[in-house]
Amino acid sequence: MILTQEHEALKRTVIDFIEKEINPYVDEWEEQGIFPMHDVIKKMGQLGLLGVDKQSQYGGLGLDYSYAMVLNEALGHINCGGVGMAVNVHTCMATPALARFGSDELREEFLVPAIRGDTVSSIAVSEVSGGSDVAAIKTTAVKKDGDYIINGSKMWITNSTQADWLCLLVNTSDDKPHVNKSLIIVPTNLPGVSVGPKLDKLGMRSSDTAQVFLDNVCVPQRYRIGEEGQGFIYQMIQFQEERLSGISSLVALERAIQQTISYCQERTAFNKPLIDNQVIHFRLAELQTEIEALRSLFYRAAEKYIAGDDVTLLASMAKLKIGRLSREVADSCLQYWGGMGFMWDNPISRLYRDGRLISIGGGADEVMLGIICKYMGTLPSKK
Repeated sequence: MILTQEHEALKRTVIDFIEKEINPYVDEWEEQGIFPMHDVIKKMGQLGLLGVDKQSQYGGLGLDYSYAMVLNEALGHINCGGVGMAVNVHTCMATPALARFGSDELREEFLVPAIRGDTVSSIAVSEVSGGSDVAAIKTTAVKKDGDYIINGSKMWITNSTQADWLCLLVNTSDDKPHVNKSLIIVPTNLPGVSVGPKLDKLGMRSSDTAQVFLDNVCVPQRYRIGEEGQGFIYQMIQFQEERLSGISSLVALERAIQQTISYCQERTAFNKPLIDNQVIHFRLAELQTEIEALRSLFYRAAEKYIAGDDVTLLASMAKLKIGRLSREVADSCLQYWGGMGFMWDNPISRLYRDGRLISIGGGADEVMLGIICKYMGTLPSKK
């Protein structure tokens, strides 16, 4: 993926916005455990940053997916993981299926305001009984006249305390698990929709996460995205953009390495700067090399995605690697900060906490390994 002047211009716009509108407030938002998403999203919408690869007739810029990758990577300049994750939920997780498979009427009603930044969206798939095991979800939607009556609950839902609508995965029949599901848009102001208390998380502190309850929620059948029974397939496609959005973490890892270099240059031990220890500067060089290699994998996957190819294998590899590399970089850097690294308000300890989610959310490492094994043909045969 070759970056053009247009890509670089988009990157500068995103970074400038982050430096003016987000980073000055990150510490406050982290302490509060939430950030004003409607305000942030509205400002991003005014800059055209919420639909760079979405159709122009619905307010997007109509650019190819490489521009979404550049935007996602630039979000790594935010000095925490939670805000960027929340934005990615809105742009890369809750709206791709709507943009691709939704009816014109549905896109006018929900995609247009989402791209403008007038509404906040959320993806609601995980349940207490089914996180990475998407096929195991229990929430149901039963037809009644021209509506669906939805019952169930969703767990660990990002943006849920502020979301105006959910992209909800539900069971719409008693058929087999992979053909009985549908994606349905559910406005959160409907009777029967309630949101539990904000969950107290280890990391991603500035992002609000809660459980969502659905008690006889009545929505029109026209709020279904695409065909009934195709929800699992739509969500698997949507997952690819979620996993590719993991490129956001690369900049954060690079920043951690640079911060660690600066700290080790200033900190002395045994009468010399820490950075003079070969084990430290060799280790940091090795980690920077890993980051560059992973960036190339993300870019290659993006190229194939733009070409319309199946990117499940490469996206799964990138998702697996970014989760593990995030832990590796954070752990190594924290070690070189010593006791200071163990302090709560240290930027490396924040990365350490935030990055741990990457190997869990959007499909755990073990799920990614299973997908990779399937494409390699190494899974045991079924008897």
